[in-house]
Amino acid sequence: QVQLVESGGGSVQAGGSLRLSCVGSGLPYSIQRMGWFRQTPGQDREGVASIHTAIGISDYADSVKGRFTISQDKAKNTFYLQMDSLKPEDTAMYYCAAGAPWGRWSSAEGYRYWGQGTQVTVSS
Repeated sequence: QVQLVESGGGSVQAGGSLRLSCVGSGLPYSIQRMGWFRQTPGQDREGVASIHTAIGISDYADSVKGRFTISQDKAKNTFYLQMDSLKPEDTAMYYCAAGAPWGRWSSAEGYRYWGQGTQVTVSS
């Protein structure tokens, strides 16, 4: 059974930092892309960052480049999203996702497995 479990969300003031974690289990070998998405009420899920787990190449949304960093610890089956210089507009539910390494990285349709989400709230 595939499971993705996020943690690390919370409330922080603008300019602060948070690190989200996603622990994966039961993932098939074909899953070689991990992504972080975020969603606010009434909006579509937005791709924030992704990483190709085999070759380590990462991609970022323009809105978070230079502030967020995606990384992985293969030994722990854990993926991270380090979020620095947070802004109120980063407030959202953040989801970890796993999918195949083809197609547009920021398309939610390309990810088969999803975590339950962790809330990030940034106050001004």
